Amino acid sequence: MKRILFTGYAPIHFVCFLPVYKRLENDPSVEIFLSGGFKSGKGDDVTFTQEGFYDPFPVNRERVLPIDQIKDEDFDVLVSSHLSDTLFPRSAKKTVQIFHGVSFKNLAVREKALRYDYLCLPGEYHARLYRENGFIREDGSKCILTGVAKADPLVSGELDRSATLKAIDLDPALPTLLFAPTGEHHNALDTMGVEVIEAIAKEGKWNLMIKPHDHPKKQIDWFKELAPFEDDKVRLVKDKDVIPYLHAADLLITDASSVAVEYTVMDRPIIFLHVPKLFKKLKKRAPALDLDTYGRKIGVIVNEAADVPCQIAESLSNPDREGEIRRKMAKDIFYSPGSAVENVTNVILHAAGLTDELSDALKVIVP
Repeated sequence: MKRILFTGYAPIHFVCFLPVYKRLENDPSVEIFLSGGFKSGKGDDVTFTQEGFYDPFPVNRERVLPIDQIKDEDFDVLVSSHLSDTLFPRSAKKTVQIFHGVSFKNLAVREKALRYDYLCLPGEYHARLYRENGFIREDGSKCILTGVAKADPLVSGELDRSATLKAIDLDPALPTLLFAPTGEHHNALDTMGVEVIEAIAKEGKWNLMIKPHDHPKKQIDWFKELAPFEDDKVRLVKDKDVIPYLHAADLLITDASSVAVEYTVMDRPIIFLHVPKLFKKLKKRAPALDLDTYGRKIGVIVNEAADVPCQIAESLSNPDREGEIRRKMAKDIFYSPGSAVENVTNVILHAAGLTDELSDALKVIVP
């Protein structure tokens, strides 16, 4: 059997691989191993803590390997959804990058991605960025349009809005909002989140689900801080996977998170809380930041917390206001929505040498 290893340092990394893991775990031709852990520290002081990392997920605990162990082992394929090489094993015959974000920050568009043999690009938009940056090379990584595996449930029909809301004791009959910020410094939750939540809760018209980022730059226990707001209409989302809650929401409130782009698949209203300090820092850290092509044009930008309830009401009453550009973005970003799990699985099996050719459903980007 071929040995396939996945490593990550934040829960979102495994969330991106989980649907593919489920597809492969009973495949008799492969053995799936997992490693990694929660990352802390910087530079030479970086450490990883594995305890509890895979607890939220339905995985075979016997296949979760300590980081020290993978440093002494060899695998046929390494799969990653982050660009760091700190969790590489001793050797891997082939490496596959599936990425974990499609936000307009475009932190996936970097030279370091080319250390992987296969890049599973989300869609045509990222293929263009890779070409424009000179990353599509004759002797370089094989760049393949696969789509985004974790987003498949948004269109596959497997999710049930009412069931998702009832599971967290919210009334499915009410319009439902999801507040899901990015984890960057000066994000919307850090800067104006409490005021926004207070304003929405005061209205009492809508369900509000709050999904703090799972590895924010600034360490604040938002579940503890926001617990007093929970009532019959306000719930904190502790699940690691945001996708079911995106599917259940009638409107999204965010800042610069990938969830905004993923939500375009649902073609529903988006409110962006204005975070100028975050964007000022991003311009230094994210050279491929793109606010011109789509950016926040797919929603409405709100500067003040007090204005949020009014904009929610307006967006819910006119849900197609930015619909045209949302649909355009979704088509450009996501290749073959609903088929990404199958596509990524095919790339991994091909990398492992179990299939001679890539599926005809995939599109290889050539120089």
